[in-house]
Amino acid sequence: MEIREDDLSGYGIRALLERHLADAHANSPPGSVHALDLSGLQAADVTFWCVWEGQNLMGCGALKMLDRKHGEIKSMRTHLDHLRKGVGAAILTHIINTAKARGCTRLSLETGNNAPYAPARALYRRFGFEDCPPFANYVEDDFSLCMTKKLKL
Repeated sequence: MEIREDDLSGYGIRALLERHLADAHANSPPGSVHALDLSGLQAADVTFWCVWEGQNLMGCGALKMLDRKHGEIKSMRTHLDHLRKGVGAAILTHIINTAKARGCTRLSLETGNNAPYAPARALYRRFGFEDCPPFANYVEDDFSLCMTKKLKL
């Protein structure tokens, strides 16, 4: 597995992100979808990576800097052809290490709290993320769960 920063211009990553957004809309009510679209992921405060095995796109993930010390995980997704191969753990480890290297003392995320998001919640909990109140611009929402992890530099 190789993790590389990506500019989101390739067809494969655009297709994976379209699937990510479609699933988010299918599994959550309209006001509860917080996934960034392509332009949101291309913002200056977001760094986006893809996970590759040779020419095969395995997954992706992003780090959005909320401020100098607080980062947010965005758009973590494993391609359906590569589930249960450690892709999520690899990109999550990369994002955590990058956040630490940038001086973050806190890393947070928002995910769904219903059944389709159970594997994601389990992964985040294995990495030490805990439930927390809404952060940044999030508000209490029956379909969302915010999680955070304190980072030791």
